[in-house]
Amino acid sequence: MADVISMSTNEPVSLRLIDREFLIACPPEERDGLLEAASFLDRKMRELRAHAKTPGFDRLAVLAAISITHEYLQLQKQPSNTSVNVAESDIADGLATLRRKLEAALDAQLK
Repeated sequence: MADVISMSTNEPVSLRLIDREFLIACPPEERDGLLEAASFLDRKMRELRAHAKTPGFDRLAVLAAISITHEYLQLQKQPSNTSVNVAESDIADGLATLRRKLEAALDAQLK
């Protein structure tokens, strides 16, 4: 059974993170980006699960979020030019959206 996370009146997109399926509503123009982000997150969670002592889904999700955020902050500290600053802003917006969706998914799991 999939968890449904509704962001607005958009198309539901099915995402699989490790062994759980999530349906997340998003605008059609964001679908590819959402699928790419979910694939990245799934790979990160699987990588962490291979080395975790207690590989619970919630723990893996938090560890992945911390790891990805750390990588992002390290990239942000690197000297950059104007075009990279625009890309960083886009990445920050995308990460913020992904974080909100992840928080909603985790909240739904805990209820």
